[in-house]
Amino acid sequence: MKLPVQITFRDIAKSEAVETAIRGKAERLERFSEHIMACKVMVGMIQKHKHQGKLFNIRIDLTVPGAEIVVNRDKAEDIYVAIRDAFDAVKRRIEDHAQRIRGDVKLHEVEVHGRVVRLFSEEGYGFIAKPDGSELYFHLYNCVHPDFDQLKVGDEVIFLEEVGGEGMQANRVSRGKHKSP
Repeated sequence: MKLPVQITFRDIAKSEAVETAIRGKAERLERFSEHIMACKVMVGMIQKHKHQGKLFNIRIDLTVPGAEIVVNRDKAEDIYVAIRDAFDAVKRRIEDHAQRIRGDVKLHEVEVHGRVVRLFSEEGYGFIAKPDGSELYFHLYNCVHPDFDQLKVGDEVIFLEEVGGEGMQANRVSRGKHKSP
């Protein structure tokens, strides 16, 4: 961490034991990101009715390159549980941020448009021509809507291009918005 951890107590007496627990948790965050620039922790007590007991609040402001990560956990009756929960949430947010920076976030598959060019109804398969002219195999089990039996040569379809046993093939085949005349 580039700057020392800043700990602030609000509506609660300062405690060396609580500070030690927070500093230990903050040091462990560097396992998940070595680029943490600053960490500010605010420990407070929520003012509630006297019959509900003490409820603690932990707010963590973490500065990493390109982002400010803020976690606010409250309503824990045990201050150490509140600290644990807040730092667990920060850890998850750091991991999510690191995945976005690395580009590890899963991208949604892109649907491809094409036209049914050949159908072999008896055998239960067919071929779809993509806009670039290449053709992809599809099986009756790859049809989503309508059923394979309702498709006709010339129908516009949308599908996902995936690797199959014999190479690339069309999967999740469904009829496009416009049907051919």
